[in-house]
Amino acid sequence: MSKREIEIRTDDGVAKAGLFRGAGGGSGVILYMDAFGPRPALDGMAEQLAGEGYIVLVPDLFYRNAPYGPFDAKTAFSDETTKNQLMALISGTSQEMTVRDTGAFLAALEAEGINGPVGAVGYCMGGGRAINAAAAYPDRIVATASFHGGNLASDAPDSPHRSAAKLQARVYIGVAGVDRSFPPEQSAKLAEALRTAEVDHVIENYVGMAHGWAVPDHGAYDGKGAERHWKRLKTFFAETLSDTL
Repeated sequence: MSKREIEIRTDDGVAKAGLFRGAGGGSGVILYMDAFGPRPALDGMAEQLAGEGYIVLVPDLFYRNAPYGPFDAKTAFSDETTKNQLMALISGTSQEMTVRDTGAFLAALEAEGINGPVGAVGYCMGGGRAINAAAAYPDRIVATASFHGGNLASDAPDSPHRSAAKLQARVYIGVAGVDRSFPPEQSAKLAEALRTAEVDHVIENYVGMAHGWAVPDHGAYDGKGAERHWKRLKTFFAETLSDTL
């Protein structure tokens, strides 16, 4: 297993990213971070995917505001100062920015020899970005997954459910059992949008899990729930990316 720190030139600057590669070549996967930024916990998750034969890119979506943090995922939102810093980073990095950046992320994978179909997975705020990115690059991203993604079907003009008609990728949505950032009415709205657009999708409710359950340094982390998420994600990518392995 190897990790390289790389720099990706975008329209707005230079984004740092981790590139994880296991033994041999493989398909590319972009891991869209949660709100706490690139850190050892996400590195470990990228290594798990790389161990399955993928080349995994973990870009810093907040690079426009670097340096920032680091943040403690267990306490950052309970402290008023760090909460305000995080909310400023999230609101200052729009969906449109991440969609544009994804073109540069795909180019970075191409520079590593990954010219075929790519997978995407996002956690928390990264979930919606993974979906919108797949809608914006339907010829490249063939599988996209969201785990405890928030505001996937909100009233916002850039809400991911509004991109459903542009999706050609298969979609997997893993939902926390109770999550204020993605309540049942949003889940129903997302399901309707995906069905109407005839998108091949699954929305799965992880009963008993709280927002953040799949990320190991999060206060809501649940080992059994995380393992279930890994089984689903690895199977999902194996089914959709296997032709390129």
